[in-house]
Amino acid sequence: MAEPRVALVTGGAGGIGAAICAELARAGHRVGVADLDSARAESVARPLGGFAIELDVTRPDSVSAAVARSGRIDICVNCAGWDRFLPFLETDEAFMHKVLAINLHGPIRVTHAVLPQMVANGFGRIINIASDAGRVGSSLEAVYSGAKGGVIAFTKTIAREFARYRITANSVCPGPNDTALLSEIASERDNGARVVEALRNAAPMRRLGTPEDVAPAVAFLASEGAGFITGQTLSVSGGLTMA
Repeated sequence: MAEPRVALVTGGAGGIGAAICAELARAGHRVGVADLDSARAESVARPLGGFAIELDVTRPDSVSAAVARSGRIDICVNCAGWDRFLPFLETDEAFMHKVLAINLHGPIRVTHAVLPQMVANGFGRIINIASDAGRVGSSLEAVYSGAKGGVIAFTKTIAREFARYRITANSVCPGPNDTALLSEIASERDNGARVVEALRNAAPMRRLGTPEDVAPAVAFLASEGAGFITGQTLSVSGGLTMA
């Protein structure tokens, strides 16, 4: 029997990340749960028979160490992300730097670290968790939208450059998701509840997404059956955006 593929999931202890880890484990992959919060990563990894790795995607040394500790990586899911609701003119340099460092530079840095071994092995799946904000924009998320738009463009270029090595690269774009992060962001604004309600009503399905809505799309793109799919951007957003 062939050995299971090894999947590294950044932000794997968060809501969407943990759901992706569980779905990949159900598909038979050995999952590396990589997260800043090593204790939460361990709690996600243990019942899945996976392994936990402490990872800060903003630090090159942390990324290099995490990739080295993972051993062979066949599937890389860049899910680590962060944001706050702010009008653009209220953002400052520190905020811009943090959003770009986590949401754009992070996936680029991790992808750069895992690709050499995928090239050597002649196989790989890169799946970047972008956002519908990166496709159509999102009020109060200007910098985040820009970062996620960059992730989408970056993913397409990786798809073109590395297709000859049997490496695919695709983006999955969740719409607004009912996660702890969204609740935290909304709680910081006086009108946070109204913002969330507007996000809920913007989708034709009239609900927020859940991590469990997103995870199966990632598992499919990681599968053998998706070997001829690359450079694509798949929205999982209840019809919020339509190709």
